[in-house]
Amino acid sequence: MTLKTPVGPNDHAIGPADAPATLVQYGDYQCPSCGRAYPIVKALQARFGQRLRFVFRNMPLTNAHPQAELAAEAAEAAALQGKFWHMHDLLYEHQAELGPEFVEKAAARLHLDLDAFNNAIESGQVRGRVQDDFMDGVHSGVKGTPTFFLNGTRFDDSWDEETLSAAIESAIAGRTLSVSRARPAKRTQR
Repeated sequence: MTLKTPVGPNDHAIGPADAPATLVQYGDYQCPSCGRAYPIVKALQARFGQRLRFVFRNMPLTNAHPQAELAAEAAEAAALQGKFWHMHDLLYEHQAELGPEFVEKAAARLHLDLDAFNNAIESGQVRGRVQDDFMDGVHSGVKGTPTFFLNGTRFDDSWDEETLSAAIESAIAGRTLSVSRARPAKRTQR
């Protein structure tokens, strides 16, 4: 399966747009498996640095995780104030505490404008963004969380650090190899 909606400027991304590897995660802030994936993704980001772009898309599975929707909306409300990744990290680092009280504390801890933050959630301003991510996931064949896509292709192998790292290395090597093969061809034509 491939990613139906390509990564674009409206996505939450860390890393350069021209990185040789792009890892997209559809995640749920209350999902225990996503909680286990969080430090793995952090380790991969540290390991690959500028060679990896990481993108997070919301996939709250509300039937199993009743606080997931609120958490996703909180991240999007924080994004409106330039603090998406700060809120994203707090939500995963305090996954067992998710709920309205924690979301309020997290917003205060991040020094957000609390009136604007609460209004973005209560008015439904950020709900559409969460629903768009969710539907993009459905159209891309996401059935559970976390689901990863590496350079646009769903990653169906184990998402442990070693396996994901090897796949990212391969993606980087493949792209580097194709670029390095193109350069000598241009030189010989001159």
